[in-house]
Amino acid sequence: MVGAQPSSDNVIHRLAMSDPTPWWKKRNLRNLYLLLFPCVIGIEMTSGFDSQIINAVQIVPAWKAYFGNPTGGYQGILASSLPLGSCIGLPFIPFINDNYGRRWCIMFGSVLMIIGSLIQAFSINGAMYIMSRIIIGFGLPYAIVAGSCLIGELGYPKERPILTSLFNACFFIGAIIAAGITFGTQTIGSDWSWRIPSLLQMAPSVMQVTFVFFLPESPRFLISKDKHEEAYRVLVKYHAEGNPDSEFVQAEMLEIKETIALELEHSKQSWFDMVRTAGMRRRVLIGSLLGLMTQLSGNVVISYYLGDSLKLIGYTSSDFQAKYNLGNQCWSLVCGISAALVVMKFRRRTMYLAGILSILAVYLAWTICTERFVSTKSEVAAKMSLFWIYAYSPAYNLCFNALTYTFLVEIFPYAQRARGIAIFQFFGKAAQFFGTNVNPIGLGDIGWKYLLVYCCWIAVETIIIYFLWPETSGRSLEELAFLFEEDERVAVHSHTVEEKLHDVTPPYHEEEKAAVTTKEEV
Repeated sequence: MVGAQPSSDNVIHRLAMSDPTPWWKKRNLRNLYLLLFPCVIGIEMTSGFDSQIINAVQIVPAWKAYFGNPTGGYQGILASSLPLGSCIGLPFIPFINDNYGRRWCIMFGSVLMIIGSLIQAFSINGAMYIMSRIIIGFGLPYAIVAGSCLIGELGYPKERPILTSLFNACFFIGAIIAAGITFGTQTIGSDWSWRIPSLLQMAPSVMQVTFVFFLPESPRFLISKDKHEEAYRVLVKYHAEGNPDSEFVQAEMLEIKETIALELEHSKQSWFDMVRTAGMRRRVLIGSLLGLMTQLSGNVVISYYLGDSLKLIGYTSSDFQAKYNLGNQCWSLVCGISAALVVMKFRRRTMYLAGILSILAVYLAWTICTERFVSTKSEVAAKMSLFWIYAYSPAYNLCFNALTYTFLVEIFPYAQRARGIAIFQFFGKAAQFFGTNVNPIGLGDIGWKYLLVYCCWIAVETIIIYFLWPETSGRSLEELAFLFEEDERVAVHSHTVEEKLHDVTPPYHEEEKAAVTTKEEV
C-alpha cells in the first residue's frame, strides 16, 4: 500500500501547469479568490476562535467563578460540548450539501453558529452554556464540509492545493483574534470579561451569511443537477477569463461531465456507497484515521489546556499564560501559511511523513524536559519545554494543517466527497470530544506521564501513514476519482475523454458557448 510517485498524463493537469499567466493577473480569477476568503476560506476561523475562547476563559476569574470553578469532567464537558454537537449533526450534511448546493449548506451552518453564539454570550448557567456550544458545534461542520468542497471545486487546478491548504490555516486567524480579545477583556471585573468574546465568536459566520451568495455555485454540483450551461458559464468566467473558446475549459467541462456521469452510474448517492467497493472502504479508512490523527496528535493539549500544561512547568501566572498563548497563535499562523504556500513543492507523502516524524520528536523532547522540571525543578528544563511547545506548531502545520482538506478533496470523488469529509469530521470531532474530556483528567491525575501516552500514539500514527497513505499530487480531481479503482476502468475513462477532446468541438460545447455569448450580449 505504500504510495508511489504519481505520473499524470492528464490533459487538464498539463494545460493548467503550462499556463504562464499567474492568478493575480487574471481579473475574474483574482476576484474569485479574494471573495473566497470571507465566504469560505474563513470558515475555519470559527474553530480557531473557539479553541482559544475555551482555552482563555478558563484562566479568567469571572468565568471560573460564574460556573463554579469547574474541574475534571465538568470542565471537560464545558469545552467538549461543541464537538459533541458536531457529531450529532454530521449524518445529515450530505442531504443539504448534495441536494441544495454548497452555498446553501454554508448558509445553514453559519446561521446556526450565529444563534449558538448569541445563546452562549447570554448564558445564565452551565446547562445553557453547554447547549449553546452544542448548537455552534452542530452548525460548524455544515459550513466546513461545504466550504472545503466549494474551494476545491471552484479553484483553478494550478492553485487548488494552496487554496485548500489555506482553508485550515485560517484556524489560527480566529485563534489569534480570540486570544487577543480575551487578553484584553480578562481585566474587566464583570461577567462581560467572557461574554464579549463569546458574542464575537459569531463574527466569521456573519461574514459568510453576508457574502456567500456573491460566490458562484460549484460547477461540479451544477453538472450533477444537469445545469450544464450554468456550469459552463462559471468555468468560462473564472477559468478562462470569459473566453468560451478556451481549450482548457472545453477539456475541463468534458472531463467533469464524463467523470461525474461515470461516478453516478456506479453510485446510489447513499451512505452505503461508502463501503460498497474496496476502493471506497480504503478511502473511508484513511478519512477516519485522518480525523483521529488531526485531534489525537497532542494538539488538543496545547489548544485547549495550555494553562494546565504550563502549570506543570511552574508557569502559573494568568498574565504570562495569556501572553504566551497569544504569541503561540501568531507563530502558528506564520507556520500554517508557510506550509500552505509550499504544498505544491513537495509530494503529499513526503510532507505527511516529515510532519509526523517531527511531531514525534517534539513530543518526546517536551516530555523529557517536563519530567526533568518536575523531578529537579530545573529552570533550563522549564524554558526548554516552552521552546518545544512552540516547536510543535511547524511540525503539526507541515502535515495535518496544510494537507488535511487538500488530501480529503483529492481522495474522495465528487459523488462521495461530502460524505467522505463528513466521516472525517465525525471522527475528528469524536476524538476532540474524547480529548477535551480526558486531557484535564490525565494532566491532573498523572501529570507529565500523560504526555507519554501521546508519544506512543504518535509513533503508531507514523507507521499507519507510511503504509496506508497514497500519493495524490500532480493529478486533477477527475483523474483522482479512480485512485483506488481497477486499471481497466481508469483506462477506459481516460481514453474516452482524450478521444472526445480530439474530435471537432462537440455539439454540447456549441450550445453552451452560444448560451455564454447570449448571456454576455444581454
